[in-house]
Amino acid sequence: MSDTAQQAGGTGPSHRGTELGVAVIMALLGLITIVGSLQVGIGWGPEGPKSGFFPFYIGVIIILASAVNLAQAWFERSRALFAEWSQLRQVFAVVVPTTIYVFAISYAGIYLASAALIAIFMVWLGRYRWPITAAVAVGVPVVMFLMFEKWFLVPLPKGPVEALFGY
Repeated sequence: MSDTAQQAGGTGPSHRGTELGVAVIMALLGLITIVGSLQVGIGWGPEGPKSGFFPFYIGVIIILASAVNLAQAWFERSRALFAEWSQLRQVFAVVVPTTIYVFAISYAGIYLASAALIAIFMVWLGRYRWPITAAVAVGVPVVMFLMFEKWFLVPLPKGPVEALFGY
């Protein structure tokens, strides 16, 4: 964030609040990791460490690091902004469609979902015209298909479009 944004008195979430929130979320992820590790076992079996052994300790490290970050953020008294709301809107303009894309892959397949995401980004954020958008949005998934499925023989998630073509 620029110094002019802080001097101009912009509004948005504080740096301290963001640090506190991220520390809590990371601690919860560490706790989830520990619980999952305990379910599959964290001890030693006849063949060596059980599958939860290393993730358990990674979860412990995540929680310890989150506790340090939480303490540092708790005692921080700065009123600095993390970002202005207008800046966060730009971030969410990319994060929200990308999140939808990730979930759409399991239903539509990677090729159709990728074509839609590319088209949306090109038209909405890039302001490209439809002919070039259509060429890129169709061309990239076709190149991905040829490269991964045909040349490298790596199957990617498929959807209803690929089923129409027998894949």
